Amino acid sequence: MKDLQNGVAVREKDEPSRKQVWTMFDRIAHRYDLLNRLLSGGQDVVWRKKVAKYLPNRANQRVLDLATGTADLLISMTRHNQQVGSGIGIDMAEKMLDIGREKLSKMQLSDRLELKVGDATTIPYEDDQFDAVTISFGIRNVIDVSKGLAEMQRVLNPGGRAIILEFSLPSNRLIRSAYLFYFRHILPKIGGLISGDSYAYGYLNKTVETFPYGDEFCQLMRDVGFENVKMKPLTFGIATIYYGDKAGVV
Repeated sequence: MKDLQNGVAVREKDEPSRKQVWTMFDRIAHRYDLLNRLLSGGQDVVWRKKVAKYLPNRANQRVLDLATGTADLLISMTRHNQQVGSGIGIDMAEKMLDIGREKLSKMQLSDRLELKVGDATTIPYEDDQFDAVTISFGIRNVIDVSKGLAEMQRVLNPGGRAIILEFSLPSNRLIRSAYLFYFRHILPKIGGLISGDSYAYGYLNKTVETFPYGDEFCQLMRDVGFENVKMKPLTFGIATIYYGDKAGVV
């Protein structure tokens, strides 16, 4: 993506590599949840809770969460939507999954939710398996975004829904300017100090600034076949929920 932000051109060459990005998440797994709460001011919890409202209206639905990390979204959806019957979370970062499994055990959710190693661009399930497929703050880490979206569409049941929660850029210039200053100069320092990995939190702001958002991302969803694609900006547009349906009915 090419854009002009605060008078600075963001170019494709500024985009960090997504290759083996899960190794970075394994390095920061021990501080990942803490930093999510701290750096977002607790908004990440609110945003994930909102995702549950966009799940399809189906009883006892089966949900797949991609790039699930420590399973925060999977847990939130199960807690805040009574129609979730069971769920699977996949991620390439084994250490993140280990923390997620501990959380599921403590919350007595291990009988309903399961975490496995898996790649969002080659989802290890057959076609038409899930009522909803979700991903939070992970789609921008996928090497081939269109392939990842196509895989989400493939494993959904007819009439099922994909829901994507991702960072975006505020449209208001003043808010956008303050947001970018925080993302570029403050967040990397705090994240690096607490996690011990300065690269990881420099990576975060660069991927957010170079990733397609808004109407551009909605079009990517339409291009792979999703219908009724819509978006819901959150907190002045700092994050956005995107959702779209697979054609057909069960």
